Amino acid sequence: MTKKIKTNALRQLDQQHMDYTIFTYDVEDGQIDGISVASKINQPAAAVYKTLVTHMGQELFVFVIPVAAELDMKKAARAAGVKKLELLPVKELLSKTGYVRGGCSPVGMKKRLPTIVDASAAEQKTIIVSAGQLGVQVRLSLSALLTVTNGRTADVLR
Repeated sequence: MTKKIKTNALRQLDQQHMDYTIFTYDVEDGQIDGISVASKINQPAAAVYKTLVTHMGQELFVFVIPVAAELDMKKAARAAGVKKLELLPVKELLSKTGYVRGGCSPVGMKKRLPTIVDASAAEQKTIIVSAGQLGVQVRLSLSALLTVTNGRTADVLR
């Protein structure tokens, strides 16, 4: 694919001179869950990660986990250094992050939020996350993702 598609996430990766590969897929069938996306871009589900936004009151936290996995809210809260977390309601996602459900990237949000990538990502040479738009994914190294998000890794899976 070419780099003609531009999202906030891709612009930020370009600004920081990060290497990445873009994957596009059809969203017309409505199948935008992570496992379907992995299949559509012919990549193993273990390499494709989803972005979950959580909150404690007004404080937001981003978690990046494998698409087939579930976030352990207690481990996530511990990793974030707070008492308890809840998933951000979908209706608040756009206003808080600038992204829509299914197109939420950990890169290029309205504000840089504390970002925690599940430790399983260290087992992958590269990981694939949303590029900030439905139908577009981006593959990059874990170190690139952690650099541009100022993120870190932790065990946060159920």
